[in-house]
Amino acid sequence: MISSTIVSLTLSILLGLMIFLFIIRIVLTWYPQVELKKFPFSLVAIPTEPFLAITRTLIPPMGGVDITPIVWVGLFSLAREILLGQQGLLTLLN
Repeated sequence: MISSTIVSLTLSILLGLMIFLFIIRIVLTWYPQVELKKFPFSLVAIPTEPFLAITRTLIPPMGGVDITPIVWVGLFSLAREILLGQQGLLTLLN
């Protein structure tokens, strides 16, 4: 019982953090002069770029706008809801 609670809490924090980082990444796309390799922007770029690089091969920028961070916010939100939502799989196991 306790281990499933720890797993749920850890997963909730991890998924919430990734959603937050992708939202910051969306805001950073509005400022093309931002250098993502420099601190503090690298704190957002390093964990999100592997996901975005994979998705960019499937979904190229549309009209110069990179929509892949929006796709990942949706995917992580969906995963969080399916696993940890009110009727989520891990919620029902507790």
